Parts: sequence; C-alpha cells; structure tokens
Amino acid sequence: MSLHDDAVLVLKEYEGQDGLRQLYLDHLAAHPDGMWKGCADGHITASALVIDPSRERVLLTLHKKLRMWLQMGGHCEPVDDTLARAALREGTEESGIAGLTLLPGGPVRLDRHHTPCAWHLDVQYAALAPEGAVEAISDESLDLRWFPYTEVADVADESVVRLLEATRARL
Repeated sequence: MSLHDDAVLVLKEYEGQDGLRQLYLDHLAAHPDGMWKGCADGHITASALVIDPSRERVLLTLHKKLRMWLQMGGHCEPVDDTLARAALREGTEESGIAGLTLLPGGPVRLDRHHTPCAWHLDVQYAALAPEGAVEAISDESLDLRWFPYTEVADVADESVVRLLEATRARL
C-alpha cells in the first residue's frame, strides 16, 4: 500500500471534522502527488504533539522558519509508508526523544494552514514520551521546551491549543 493509499484510508476512518476531512480526501483524489512537498496546491503533512501525561506537560518546538511554538511535524518523505510512521518520525527527529509511542486511535485532529511553501493539510497525532525522556534540539528548531498544559495557550496559537485539548480528551 502506498503512502497516498494509507492517507486515504486513515482519513476515511477518521471521525469528526467532516468538512475538513472531505477537503483532504478531495485534495488527494485530485492530486496523485498530494502527499509531497512538490505539490504546489498543497500537501498532506504529519505532526505529533509530544506529551508527558504523568507530568502534565507538552514539548513544543520554536520553529526556525515560522518562529512559532508548535508541535513536532512536517513533510512526508519517501521512507514513510504510513501517516502514523511519518508523524512518529517527525516527532522523534524534532524532539530527539527515542521511544515515543503514538496515542492509540489514529489521528487526534486535522488542521489546514498556509505556510511559506504551500497549504499544509496536517494530520495530527499525539506521541507519548517515555518516562525519563530527554529532549535534544534539532537543526529545524530555534528552541525546544516543555510547557505545562496550563501555559500552552500563552505561548502557542489556537491550533496547538485545540490539539492539546483533543489529546487530553482522548487520554
């Protein structure tokens, strides 16, 4: 199964956000290259909110290009065979934390936003940090920091706040 096929399957099974979910499915139906950065009309991306429920905190990255506190995530790559693995790869690369595990149940949310390269049709997962996790900043980030749940709205935009709320509801 291709990554494109996996994305269609994941989105068909995703419950909620029906209008946005259909927009993603329509995009993939119209764009065989809709998974890749090269698709100028936009592309599917995968992200992971790294969370430590035992300490009620999330790890956010200060994105180098966007200069915003965000969850880990980005473009799908040819090595990715599923959206879930793309999100886990991005989470691991950008957090430096080995042993992340995705929260069961598939994506937590969808979020469509415009970036300097194109529209990102982001499929958002949550990743649980293992006990004793130690983060390491990547070259894609200006900073990497744990924030208590209660401080996320002070530093991040509404999309991250909604992702945290949906993640906490699933926990």
